[in-house]
Amino acid sequence: MATDPAFAENIEDLLAPLGAVSARKMFGEYGLYLDGKMIGLICDNRFLIKAPADAADLVAGLSVEPPYPGASRAYPVVPEDRWDDEDWLFDLTRRTWAALPLPKEKKPKTRRS
Repeated sequence: MATDPAFAENIEDLLAPLGAVSARKMFGEYGLYLDGKMIGLICDNRFLIKAPADAADLVAGLSVEPPYPGASRAYPVVPEDRWDDEDWLFDLTRRTWAALPLPKEKKPKTRRS
């Protein structure tokens, strides 16, 4: 089941107070970015976050699922009933963003003659 674009837009709106949020299409689903860092995934109408170890207290009790069948990694799923708890959601998102590295700078393509 593919994610409904309105679902992805809703996640973007939820996190918009934190900075530049975007959901970018990737392999039929979405990568979720905050200020240039990929902080999570939106797959099958689920919001999965790349929570770091220091956010274990915030994700305790959340379901941990792979984004798609056969994925090598699983992520905590942020359930819709927690979206209204902005203190919790924003703290989790800020900790995740702070723990992740900035993406590597892409080298310009060189032409071969």
